[in-house]
Amino acid sequence: MMKMYDLAIVGGGPAGLSAALYAGRAGLSCVVLEKLFFGGQMLKTSEIDNYPGAPEIRDVFSFSESMRAQAAEFGAEFKTEEVVEVRENNGIKTIVTTNGEYRAKALILATGAFPKKLGVPGEEEFAAKGVSYCATCDGAFFKNKTATVVGGGDTALEDALFLSAICKTVYVVHRRDTFRGAKHLYNRAKNKENIRFVLNSTVSEIVGENTVTGVKVKNVKNETETLIDTNAVFIAIGSTPDSGVFKGFVKLDKYGYVITDKNLQSSVSGVFAAGDVRQKTLRQIITAAADGAESVYNVQKFIFEH
Repeated sequence: MMKMYDLAIVGGGPAGLSAALYAGRAGLSCVVLEKLFFGGQMLKTSEIDNYPGAPEIRDVFSFSESMRAQAAEFGAEFKTEEVVEVRENNGIKTIVTTNGEYRAKALILATGAFPKKLGVPGEEEFAAKGVSYCATCDGAFFKNKTATVVGGGDTALEDALFLSAICKTVYVVHRRDTFRGAKHLYNRAKNKENIRFVLNSTVSEIVGENTVTGVKVKNVKNETETLIDTNAVFIAIGSTPDSGVFKGFVKLDKYGYVITDKNLQSSVSGVFAAGDVRQKTLRQIITAAADGAESVYNVQKFIFEH
């Protein structure tokens, strides 16, 4: 007979790992299903310096493994399997994977999101060596240096403003001459002496040796190419939630993020979302972990009431 879990968690990043820990401590039977590596997107950074109480995490793999092991000590089960379908019938959640099926009273969706990439030479080569997709995560590493932000939305403008308080000079490269970001953000950025706009331009290549030393930009109107000397390139052109398998199961917004209420519950009763896959303002390790903890608190209430 198929085992019935109290809780199934899809996704093994910081949100899923935190949820597993809190579920185990609450005495809930719990299984975490992750298609790749436990740790999620944080494994793609070489260093973490903004997690409270752990200011210099230089071995991110060991850090994520300690999160998994801590949850396992409290009874959480971990399976490396890709989820291909999720369904609900009479309150029971069935999660179909490449290896089988799992049943649970409640479900947490914690599959995260992936930053959109430019797809230019040097981007992959210098990832975590000057190329970053999160200014609030990595900006402090470039104090009093030069940084370049690529993008024209709210995130790009917010990143530029954030970096302007840290860096000597901040360039903003945008393919148009107008910004889709909020006007008040643009006005604030325009009035910053150390923010310089490079408009009607796209990045053609990120260059460097061991780390980033410059970015080549091409003017889209006259096709001239120039080199900007910079120590970092922050790419802020959006992110893509890993929510495809949930389409048609829970309500998603137009960008594909799971819509949740104040209790992190989705449009389906007993199905919650935590971390970067849901609609939220700040996507960081600490906010994902907080979501994981809060979602389990609400799972407990749901199971008790049902």
